[in-house]
Amino acid sequence: MIVTTLAGPLLADGAAPPAGGLMGTLPMLLVMFGIFYFLLIRPQQKRQREHNDWLKSIKKDDEVVTTGGLWGKVKGVADNSPYVTLELQEKVRVRVLRSHIAGKAPAAEGNGPAEQKTA
Repeated sequence: MIVTTLAGPLLADGAAPPAGGLMGTLPMLLVMFGIFYFLLIRPQQKRQREHNDWLKSIKKDDEVVTTGGLWGKVKGVADNSPYVTLELQEKVRVRVLRSHIAGKAPAAEGNGPAEQKTA
């Protein structure tokens, strides 16, 4: 009963939908998509393409960080292999998928894997 008394005046106004219909909203949707494309989608595609090119050009003795947080030096690379061998410490090597390498290791500031200070 409360619903009908509250909704009655709203429905009884006979308010018409906004004028313009599809012809007014379609250009606005296209403009919104264009903005999203040029501000979000296109720059992300460019970063992804650059990252994939960098992953293909990884060579021995590059210092990299994996998505899991491992920091090591590349010791083995095969052109057609999806794997890279990283040396985390002396005589400690792991195989990592190329796709799981996040990027280059930050510049050594005394807290890298080889230069860690003991307390």
